[in-house]
Amino acid sequence: MTSQTTVDKADKAPEPVSFPAPAKGLRGHPWLTLFSVAIGVMMVALDGTIVAIANPAIQKDLGASFADVQWITNGYFLALAVTLITAGKLGDRFGHRQTFLIGVIGFAAASGAIGLSDSIALVVTFRVFQGLFGALLMPAALGLLRATFPAEKLNMAIGIWGMVIGASTAGGPILGGLLVQHVSWQSVFFINVPVGVIALVLGLLILKDHRAENAPRSFDILGIVLLSGAMFCLVWALIKAPTWGWGDGLTWTFLAASVLCFALFAIWETRVKEPLVPLALFRSVPLSAGVVLMVLMAIAFMGGLFFVTFYLQNVHGMSPVDSGLHLLPLTGMMIVGSPLAGAMITKVGPRIPLAGGMLLTAVAMYGMSTLESGTGSGIMSLWFALLGLGLAPVMVGATEVIVGNAPMELSGVAGGLQQAAMQIGGSLGTAVLGAVMASKVDNDLAGNWTDAKLPPLTPAQLDQASEAVQVGVGPVPKGTPAVLAEKITSVAHDTFISGMSLACLVAAGVAVVAIFVALLTKRGANAEAGAGAAHI
Repeated sequence: MTSQTTVDKADKAPEPVSFPAPAKGLRGHPWLTLFSVAIGVMMVALDGTIVAIANPAIQKDLGASFADVQWITNGYFLALAVTLITAGKLGDRFGHRQTFLIGVIGFAAASGAIGLSDSIALVVTFRVFQGLFGALLMPAALGLLRATFPAEKLNMAIGIWGMVIGASTAGGPILGGLLVQHVSWQSVFFINVPVGVIALVLGLLILKDHRAENAPRSFDILGIVLLSGAMFCLVWALIKAPTWGWGDGLTWTFLAASVLCFALFAIWETRVKEPLVPLALFRSVPLSAGVVLMVLMAIAFMGGLFFVTFYLQNVHGMSPVDSGLHLLPLTGMMIVGSPLAGAMITKVGPRIPLAGGMLLTAVAMYGMSTLESGTGSGIMSLWFALLGLGLAPVMVGATEVIVGNAPMELSGVAGGLQQAAMQIGGSLGTAVLGAVMASKVDNDLAGNWTDAKLPPLTPAQLDQASEAVQVGVGPVPKGTPAVLAEKITSVAHDTFISGMSLACLVAAGVAVVAIFVALLTKRGANAEAGAGAAHI
């Protein structure tokens, strides 16, 4: 892509300052544009975490396995991750308004289809479609903001846009808990239909078409295929490794295929005229550090959140609403901490706030590794609040570090790269920590079962019991006497907690690595130039 400078086709007369022409009426009004795109973006961000609360109910209702439940999350994140940059280029060529509206329609339709699904296969399939249409929404929303706001207001608009994403991501578990407990797990998806209709109506009335100057005329199809294949093989290997075994040939075959696809992707990107991801971007150490930081942060955050919902509901026996409310300290500190982090980053630069944020994240994940079946709400709230406070600076600072350190003509690609890094990290976090959990449960369950002097299990029964324990459920057969059932449940919970503890320790280790990566970041050299040139 040679330029990300946007031009309003209806306003070609030169202006003395870098302001877009004043909007007449609703169409093209900057703040109404922000409100309109925020509703659409909110749907996508909410669905990244709202399903975490619904996962236990979906698993029970549809009889899904642990790997199936993982794919409800992974399918969505992968579809988002591998198509975000491509979707951004579609918006540059065909117009961000059209791309945004198509994304709204498709996302709402896919959400409704999930609510009507009666099998886990259909749920996962339509979650993938949700991700594909959600990918159209995200970069198109940012493109519309860049083309609508004057330079001195653009940073404020992007900050509010980021706040919507952060608040929606953090608020998903609470809203999901209310819907699952008082309505059904299907309502988690049905709610997107009326929200999508509102976003569509507002978009038709308010959004104004903007096209990128020198828009791309070709698409890197092979690059899309190679990156998608690499990510699929990697995550599939991580999810199936507990079943196949880490030393199994199939596991290593998929891992090798992933490495090969990544290598071919890197080679191809240096030769294609309009690459999916221009590798020249990564010559900037701060930009590369920002991308890696987003991946590491998402691994720790999304991977840890996946197990916490099962811990709260299946080990502590909380209702979906109660589990969502117990995550309120996490949500609240992300919302409160985001503007504070933004002010600090503006004042001292991103390096110290980002490193400090990941340090708090590491401490919080270590604290979560000490949770037990009898841990009280106060201790849990402390670690959840610390996690939210640690994540806020990373969420806020990512745009400046990644987009600001990219050349102005590649700022759109860099914005898509930032979002893709977070989605890939979330998917990898669920897969990697899920593999750690499954492996730990498989290793410990048989011994714990025997030590408790429970009736011996056949290998097939042990496999079934292991799947139940991985989500914190005691494998208690119907008709089991109460005393024996209580002992089985106790063994299951202890084994689950040992697996969750190890997974949280791994997440803490990832966060520690991210601290050192954060020290390589710096304020974007091109941030002011990019904002100032967003309108001509």
